[in-house]
Amino acid sequence: MTPSDRRRGPGTPAWLPIRDELRGEEPYGAPQLDVPVQLNTNENPYGPSDAAADDIAASVRAVATGLNRYPDREATALREALAAYLGHGLDASRVWAANGSNEVMQQVLQAFGGPGRTAISFAPTYSMYPEYARNTHTRWVTGQRRDDFTVDVETALQLIATEQPDVVILTSPNNPTGTALDPEHTRAVLEAASGIVVVDEAYAEFRRAGTPTALELLEEFPRLLVTRTMSKAFALAGGRLGYVAAHPAVINALRVVRLPYHLSAVTQATAEAALRHTDELLAQVDALRDTRDRTADRLRMSGFTVAESDANFVLFGTFADRHATWQALVDRGVLVRETGPLGWLRVSIGTPAEMETFHTALQEVTSA
Repeated sequence: MTPSDRRRGPGTPAWLPIRDELRGEEPYGAPQLDVPVQLNTNENPYGPSDAAADDIAASVRAVATGLNRYPDREATALREALAAYLGHGLDASRVWAANGSNEVMQQVLQAFGGPGRTAISFAPTYSMYPEYARNTHTRWVTGQRRDDFTVDVETALQLIATEQPDVVILTSPNNPTGTALDPEHTRAVLEAASGIVVVDEAYAEFRRAGTPTALELLEEFPRLLVTRTMSKAFALAGGRLGYVAAHPAVINALRVVRLPYHLSAVTQATAEAALRHTDELLAQVDALRDTRDRTADRLRMSGFTVAESDANFVLFGTFADRHATWQALVDRGVLVRETGPLGWLRVSIGTPAEMETFHTALQEVTSA
């Protein structure tokens, strides 16, 4: 976790018997500022279509009269729809859903981590992973990526041999760098790890053509879990729906630790409706990929170092004082993210107009 992601609070009262590792901590979260151009949380800038919104509204209305009853605690219809979307021969027994992929990951560490167990990943990567570990009393160990943010497979295998982790978390495309995994490296990790291996594919829909998905390895490796989300490509960040594909035995383990009726009837109805409009909701993905690549090229032409990205964001730098640059952009109405290695900033891909505003503001800041 980087200094900008982890911030200390003003202090916890001495009388409050909070866990020691939580004392003085602030809740995780990106700044939510009221500025014209918000490019800091990797949201899809294009909201659901009118047809999708109408279907979602009708679907929620249909379940509203039954909200006095608990929802389907297994979310069977939704899991069937998610399996159909993923393909690869999956069915509902091999898919699990929760309130965002964040909850999926927490359930994973509840089931497979915990006291006396170890989870590892490779930094820089998603800054919530250590918090999942902390919250589940799982020992957290971090390996380091190369300077180009790829995973050094030999270093990874050495860390696995030394730590014998119960959980290995890989991220492809990686957040905050956008780096996709080499599929052979994924295979090598799966062959070496004795515990479970999670491949977090939250941004998978944005990967370049021909970049494989770890879903292709599920039949071969029963201890593999592939997590996804509807927050990004499906433009459903406000719907809070994440999911995971894995062996049925793994799914059953997650069912053991999930809270009763964890996924509301409204959430299930919303996600099912969105899946009925997959083609139109994903229609902007190609345009976002193109804008991402043009953004990266333009930043390089302006003299910045840019990480190769297969996601809907770009990490760029480097800045002697990135916070000053971040603040200067905010002052010009553009919000990006201070995250990743020191000296770097991350910009989410917005509409062409938003990206033009970003480039103009950045040029003004760097010229000054």
